Amino acid sequence: MILGWAAFGAGVRMWQLGIEMRPLFERRTAIGYPIFASISAAFGYYLEGVEDRQNQILADRKASLLTKRARHAERETSEAGEGTTAVSW
Repeated sequence: MILGWAAFGAGVRMWQLGIEMRPLFERRTAIGYPIFASISAAFGYYLEGVEDRQNQILADRKASLLTKRARHAERETSEAGEGTTAVSW
């Protein structure tokens, strides 16, 4: 996935030079490709870390909600077994 982001950065550099109507492969402009590719790869690496952290937070939250639901269902079944009825108006 990080290579995809690096290719995206190189593509952005080609697009930039195309908009400026400059030659894509010239000795003076060749340094831009690795720079754009490395910046984009670093950004992609950062985004993958963000995605992993968000997925972990969501998994923890889901587990928390499932245990809370199980406790609530257990409490309701135990109250229903005792024979107490709630009065609803």
